[in-house]
Parts: sequence; structure tokens; C-alpha cells
Amino acid sequence: MDTVYKGDKENCCGCGVCEARCPRHVIRMTPDGEGFLYPVIDHEHCIDCGICARVCPLQHEGSFKEEGRPRFFSATHNSEEVLRHSTSGGAFTAASDVILGRGGAVCGADFDGGLRVVHRIARTAAGRDRMRLSKYVQSDMRDVYEKLAEELGRSEVLFTGTPCQCAGVRSFFNGSPLAENLFVCDLICHSVPSPLIWEEYKRLLEEENGGRLAEVRFRSKRYPWLRKNSNKGFMYRIEGADDFLEDGRFYNLFIHRGTIARPSCERCRFTDVRRASDMTIADCWGIEKYAPELYDGLGVSLLIVNTPKGAAMLEAISGAMRISERPEEEITAEQQRLSYPGKFPPERGEFWELVRRSGLKSAL
Repeated sequence: MDTVYKGDKENCCGCGVCEARCPRHVIRMTPDGEGFLYPVIDHEHCIDCGICARVCPLQHEGSFKEEGRPRFFSATHNSEEVLRHSTSGGAFTAASDVILGRGGAVCGADFDGGLRVVHRIARTAAGRDRMRLSKYVQSDMRDVYEKLAEELGRSEVLFTGTPCQCAGVRSFFNGSPLAENLFVCDLICHSVPSPLIWEEYKRLLEEENGGRLAEVRFRSKRYPWLRKNSNKGFMYRIEGADDFLEDGRFYNLFIHRGTIARPSCERCRFTDVRRASDMTIADCWGIEKYAPELYDGLGVSLLIVNTPKGAAMLEAISGAMRISERPEEEITAEQQRLSYPGKFPPERGEFWELVRRSGLKSAL
């Protein structure tokens, strides 16, 4: 008999490493009523080996985070074209160019044909480019671990994702010689919004515009790169139309209301400077205050170097980016998710009850 996840949902980040590591394949990651994936166990065939608990990054002591002190850098890509097609300063493009140039692969968040956010592997710059812009939805990691193992057996792979996804990947390859070929790059994560709300929101936009969504952009360079503009610029295009339209309701739920994040985000284990990655990338907020000569209206990346692999990557991308070391205090003052997780509003439960009872349109 299958048993739906009965634990505290704040203790499951949905990385799926338990499913991937189960030796009997009796765990399935299945969406709950909010659209987030949780493990469902077939207890009739479960052998109680305990591997699922041992590989869970939230149950592992230290959550696969680095012990050493990191170093902090601002970085801006030399190419204006790269900057215009990046969320911030083009650090992901620079690092992935290094791996692709060595004959390696890149694994990151992409849209499928229905604009669902999934993790995929690319071996070309064109495939990598689909991963460049932010996608503010929890991506589906099902099946990616096995594919990663296949790629790592052939070449280097850059994996990029949220901190909990990176910890899941580190757990999966913990102790494996394949880990030598793995470069892990995490993002400073605000929280992960619900895939269910994303599906409902897409349907609402299509209903309102009388057509099918062809393309979406969570953040764009329509506005100058600054923190105050970071929650603007969600744009979408309807099939058959050339122009992009702008809408702020998803950002309102995600950033301003804070009602659609995964329950584990409120107790995130990864909101400190110790990271579960070789390198961390994010927006270098506040650089215009601390070092205005380094500001670029097309974006400035923050790089946090966490391991010797990360330091080697910093050297490898130094020819493609303008890089400047910054003090830790400056960065932590601007990046709250390096200090504490976000708190859910009291009305989160009321919002979800409205969604269940009347749908997203009414809840909005």
C-alpha cells in the first residue's frame, strides 16, 4: 500500500534524492494539494533499509555545506549581449562557457513545451542559453540524477540549482568517484513558488488573452538592474503576437505577499554563508552604494567562492568578467537570505483555502 508523506512538510525540500537512491524503486515523488513534490512510499515492497533517510540533505548533519570561510566578489560579464540575456551580471554564462569549452555539460532549470519548469542537461551553448534567465517556480528534478550520473561518467558537468537541490545532488554523489567531475553552483534563493500556482496562473493569462502562452520571462532588462526593479518585469507573449505584455500578479504572490512558497522555505537550512556548493551566484545588490564605479545598469553578479574548485573557476572566468573582491559584511547586509529565511504571512492558510475552494482567480 502506498503511503503519502506523513512527516512535517517543513522537513522536506522536494529534492527527490530519496526517490533516486531507493534500491527497490518504491518511492515516487508526487505533488500534494499545493503542487509541491513529496515522497510517496509503497510500503508493501519497502525493505526498511533506511537509505532514504540517510541521503536526505535535511536530515544529514551539516546538510552537505562547506565548513571553510567563503570569499565574496562582484562580477560583470564583458559582453553586453550576455548581460542583456542574463538575470544579473552573466556569471552563469561565464562559468558554463568554461565547462562547455572543456567538452562538458550543463544541468539547470529550463522550460518544457508547456512552460513547466524542469531540470535538463545541455551540451551546447544554445541549450545552456535556455537556462540563463531566472525561473521562479520549483523545478522538477525527477529523473535528473540518473542522467547526471551518465554525463559525469563521460565529462565534467556544471549543476546549478537552489541550495537544497544542490545539497541533494551532493548527497547523491557523496563518496562516488563521479563527484570529481561535478561542479556545483547554487543560487541565493528567496524561496520556491508552487508549481500548481504557476500552472493556474498560466491558464489565467491564456483565458484573459484568448490565446496560448508562447513565451514568458520572469525578469527582464526592460528596467535598469537595481533591487527596486527586481520584482518588476514579468513578461509574457501570446502565440501569434509579437509584443510582450507585463503582469505583476505572480510577483505579488511570490515577493510581496509571500503566500506561495514551499513550507520548508520558512525553515530553510541554507540561509547562511556556508553553502552546499563550489560557487554561489546571485545579484550583487547594493554595489551602486558601496562601489558605484562597479555598477552596471545591465547587471552585476555576486560570486561566493566556497571551495578550491570554486577558486579555480573564478580564475577560469576572470578573462570574461570584471571581478572585484568585496567584504563579507557588505554582502550579508544586502542579501538577507545569507542570514535568515523568509517568514510566511498569517494569511497563507487563508489564501490556499480560497484557491482550493474557488480557484486562483478568486484568490487573487
